[in-house]
This record gives sequence, structure tokens and C-alpha cells, in this order.
Amino acid sequence: MPGYVIGNFFVYSLINAFTPGPGNILALNTVTNYGWKKGAPLFFGIFSGYYVVQMICAVFVYGVSALLPDVLGIMKYVGAAYILWLAVHIALGHPDEKGMERAASFWKGFMLQFVNVKIYLFGITALTGYVTGYSTSLSVLVLFELVIATIGTIATSAWIGTGMVIQRVYLRHYRLINMILAAALLECVYSILQ
Repeated sequence: MPGYVIGNFFVYSLINAFTPGPGNILALNTVTNYGWKKGAPLFFGIFSGYYVVQMICAVFVYGVSALLPDVLGIMKYVGAAYILWLAVHIALGHPDEKGMERAASFWKGFMLQFVNVKIYLFGITALTGYVTGYSTSLSVLVLFELVIATIGTIATSAWIGTGMVIQRVYLRHYRLINMILAAALLECVYSILQ
């Protein structure tokens, strides 16, 4: 796999993981409202669910590549379209200042990831857009999904660790931050379609 493909895989993964999504927003809101100690079960549920969902994505892509190999070529374009949609959504987006009141339990965090469409699309798009053109081996797919889940866990930890600091900076400069992230995602779309 060429270095630029791996580089773009990481750019896409970092942007997707660090942008606001259900897990990151819930983690930020929970640490703000309950603190680390009371929120810890929920955070560990989010982290655990992330890894499980990414393994499901690896098995799904592996199954599709083994049973319907021509579908992967189509999924590459679907993935590129999703990244393009994400870029537009980020560029035009603005912060949601409404808080979410939820009890901080492991199972709520864990189950959130099973309905979090963002991370399914994240995992499947990353594999079909960057990896399956070079390998459809289950071990390679699992390895890349473990990388994605680890990046996602680090991103959620950053949202937790910096709490209101991230929220204040983002609220003040969200338009510039969103435009930079969207431009980086457009480069990712370009690299997938090469």
C-alpha cells in the first residue's frame, strides 16, 4: 500500500474521529455534567462499543469481498460520496448548544455505538476507500479497524479530557475549523477516486 494512501487513510480517520458525533458529544456533555468519576462507566461503554462495531465492519467488508467482490468497487464510490457529504455537512455545520441529559452507564455508552451510523460508515468507508484495493485479507481488515477504533477512542478521550475548553474554542472558531476539516476531507475524496 503506497504511503500517500496510508497518509490519506489517517487524515480521513483523524478528521472523522475528532469531529462531533454522537459518542463525542455525549462524552463531552457527560463529563461537563457529571465529571470524570461519575461518567467513567459511560466512557468505557463508548470505547468498548467502538471496538465491537469496528470488528463488525471488518467482518462485513471481508464477507462482501469474498462473496460479492464486484460490490467493493461500487462501495468505493459510495464511500467517496459519504465523505463528500460529510465535508459539506461539516463546512455548513454549526455547534449544537443543547445539552443532553442522560444517566452515565456503561450500557448506554456501549449501546449508543450500535446505533451510531457515523462509525459504521466511518469503518466501512475507510476500508473500501483505502484498504480493499490492496488487500481483502480478514487480518488486514481487522488491523485497520483496530487502528480506526483506537483513533476513535483517542478522539473521544480528547473530548472528555478537555471538556469545556474544546467546546469554548470550537464555539468561537467553529466556522474556520469546519472549513479546514471540510477541505481536508475533499482531498480524501480525491485520493479515493484516483
